[in-house]
Amino acid sequence: MVQEERETWGKKIDFLLSVIGFAVDLANVWRFPYLCYKNGGGAFLVPYLFFMVIAGMPLFYMELALGQYNREGAAGVWKICPIFKGVGFTVILISLYVGFYYNVIISWALFYLFSSFTSELPWVHCNNTWNSPNCSDWADNSSVGDIYKATPAQEYFERGVLHIQDSNGIDDLGRPRWQLTSCLGVVIVLLYFSLWKGVKTSGKVVWITATMPYVVLTVLLLRGVTLPGAIDGIKAYLSVDFLRLCDAKVWIEAATQICFSLGVGFGVLIAFSSYNKFSNNCYRDAIITSSINSLTSFFSGFVVFSFLGYMSHKHNVALDKVARDGAGLVFVIYPEAIATLPGSSVWAVIFFIMLLTLGIDSAMGGMESVITGLIDEFKFLHKHRELFTLFIVVSTFLISLFCVTNGGMYVFTLLDHFAAGTSILFGVLIEAIGIAWFYGVDRFSDDIEEMIGQRPGMYWRLCWKFVSPCFLLFMVCVSFATFNPPNYGSYTFPPWANMVGWCLAMSSMAMVPLYAIYKLCTLPGKFCDVSQRLDALAKMERGEISYCILLYENKFFVAPVL
Repeated sequence: MVQEERETWGKKIDFLLSVIGFAVDLANVWRFPYLCYKNGGGAFLVPYLFFMVIAGMPLFYMELALGQYNREGAAGVWKICPIFKGVGFTVILISLYVGFYYNVIISWALFYLFSSFTSELPWVHCNNTWNSPNCSDWADNSSVGDIYKATPAQEYFERGVLHIQDSNGIDDLGRPRWQLTSCLGVVIVLLYFSLWKGVKTSGKVVWITATMPYVVLTVLLLRGVTLPGAIDGIKAYLSVDFLRLCDAKVWIEAATQICFSLGVGFGVLIAFSSYNKFSNNCYRDAIITSSINSLTSFFSGFVVFSFLGYMSHKHNVALDKVARDGAGLVFVIYPEAIATLPGSSVWAVIFFIMLLTLGIDSAMGGMESVITGLIDEFKFLHKHRELFTLFIVVSTFLISLFCVTNGGMYVFTLLDHFAAGTSILFGVLIEAIGIAWFYGVDRFSDDIEEMIGQRPGMYWRLCWKFVSPCFLLFMVCVSFATFNPPNYGSYTFPPWANMVGWCLAMSSMAMVPLYAIYKLCTLPGKFCDVSQRLDALAKMERGEISYCILLYENKFFVAPVL
């Protein structure tokens, strides 16, 4: 196979760190440990590892091999089966949408980092200008009016940083706040200069952003286990309750965590692997990087629950009173715990540097997916990568401004709920179907053998053809069946906001049928030619023939899969 000359990673480790840095993100710290604690402790690892083996790793391996063999971005790789190119644009759009709000999380971390350079952290007391009469220390929160009270750390996040008290809802956003806008601008500048030269620059940045979180997590763990109550927190995290495995919700949450934690479906793995050397052992890379991702999630749980156990002990409350997931953990509970330590400002700086590096390389991956996907599809952009990168990051910045207004948290919540939920499961499902049933597992296995000299075993081929597609179809159905409208605290979004959210989700999923219809409508030839192709489709469904729709010189051909 003759390959076009293409930029490659400077070193193999650059690629591995980039993939690890993308896959290991904030959710590893704020999502997995809480799920493990809530769903039977150590017993939760049973469904988690089960879905990891039957779906997570096979899909991770599939995307790495797909990008490396075809050496193009998320859309360009579908030259192997052009009618499925729409799914490439689906994942590119999803990565773009996620960038609209994910960068905002990093700007919050940067804001907290700047605020930590002080002798007394600003979320310690209730005597600040942003505090409300409901602000109360933990000592006062044992009163009957608990539900009306808020801790200083909670009010600092919601009233001091977000200023959500100045908004009545999503239809009352206000202007962008200059403090958060400035932090967002710094994040955008960091992203641009990390990406503007391609993998030659981003591959060097990840040496810091991908390794720093492990250093900080280790330091925090060493400090955390010395705190009173830490061991009780870790015991609660690891406590095994196998009866919880009888609850279907536990299995669904494990499956959902696998789908989103590995980063498949964003086009990032395809984009990163497209810059590998053709003979790179992508099988080994898939095993190493996906395993590191899961181990990081498990390891971070020790860090999180050592501090949660400390908080539970210090305030003499049950652990479930302080345990939570999402932004509330890293921007409320954890800062509150750090504030009680000697040298709290130093620990706060260390913690928010970790959040910053966790977020930056994941954001870099998402942006690289968009940039690589589009410049590989529209070749004229190759000569203008720096300008195009600037265009993408500036456009992202402008949209993100809606999330740094007084009511920006409502926009953030809406985007988080709809941008990459059902749509990304749908995108990966179509990817799996396109590879397994249209391009053909045997042909895909031949491609891998051509690259690494080793044909995938029967296990991988069965997962790609049957297990993973069925798993993803199940997850898409569950996602629709269990859908709940978004809310933020007691605020319920108006119907029009939910409609906007669904339009956002459908806009990416619609790329699949729209592009397929476009290709079919622009086919040269008469109607009978299309009918013959449809007849071939029917024969394939009956098992009489296996084939793939190929595009050559702007014409479709039905080619048998040998």
